Amino acid sequence: MLEPEHGPVTQVEHTFTRCQVCVLSCLLLACLYVGSLYVWRSSLPRDHPSVIKRRCASVLLVSALSPAAVKVWMHWADIQVDASVLELMGVRLGGLLPAAVLPLLLTVVFYLGPLVHAAMDDPEGFGRELQSALDVQSWRLCVGDAVWLRNQVVAPVTEELVFRGALLPMLVPCAGPTAAIFTAPLFFGVAHLHHITEQQRLHKDSMSVVLTVSGLQFLYTTVFGAFTAFIFMRTGHVVGPVLCHSFCNSRGLPDIGAALQHPQRPALLVSYVTGLLLFLVLLFPLTDPFFYGAIPVCSLAPPPTSACQIQ
Repeated sequence: MLEPEHGPVTQVEHTFTRCQVCVLSCLLLACLYVGSLYVWRSSLPRDHPSVIKRRCASVLLVSALSPAAVKVWMHWADIQVDASVLELMGVRLGGLLPAAVLPLLLTVVFYLGPLVHAAMDDPEGFGRELQSALDVQSWRLCVGDAVWLRNQVVAPVTEELVFRGALLPMLVPCAGPTAAIFTAPLFFGVAHLHHITEQQRLHKDSMSVVLTVSGLQFLYTTVFGAFTAFIFMRTGHVVGPVLCHSFCNSRGLPDIGAALQHPQRPALLVSYVTGLLLFLVLLFPLTDPFFYGAIPVCSLAPPPTSACQIQ
């Protein structure tokens, strides 16, 4: 628990100062993450293997330093709790298996429509994907593919560790758990706006197209960030957000437009709606803290601590 304060004026001043430190720390860490991508100056596109390798090295370094950043923030904000820094960031063993399986299952349920869509267009596709998943040579090819490593491993691990594991503990003492779920994704969404600079540099599209695409990406990443922040706060683990992030990167955005024009549109739309309804029904049961034990980040929540159990 946070140490109690004495005196209403002192408490208000201390809370205001703590909030300033929390927000400033989040901004600095988010800027450090994005800024590390531009340490390496290059005229090559972002998908070039040399660019990917350098940027992966940068964000991996920032992620490795994020526990130290949380530790420094705890000192600045005068935070004293029993949990360790890594536990606050969702790196712990208690409840690890359900934290890895249940949120991923929930995400797969949400993607029921796109999965059925893919099966209709390519009936043998699932079999090939399953065969590839069990084939050692396929995994070797994936590991040797810089784009795959970035999208499926490095980006999910580093972004979730920084933008969920580090930023949420910094925001909870100030904003509370529920507000933190909707505040942290804003840093995540803004962090993806740096793609505007890259698109301008490569002169691929007009400025209006670049701004439209970036706006949609900001909306998507913010909504997705709220979902993974919810998972983090409910489970107290970062592994669930990482696996969900990787799965969503592999599937991409659901193509509603293509579904509306599909020859089997009625059946396909039923699968989309069914997936969404099942997702909403299972959202709280599959993230019930009962499966995951005590949530370390909840020790940072201002009184009453019961508010940390988002209902």
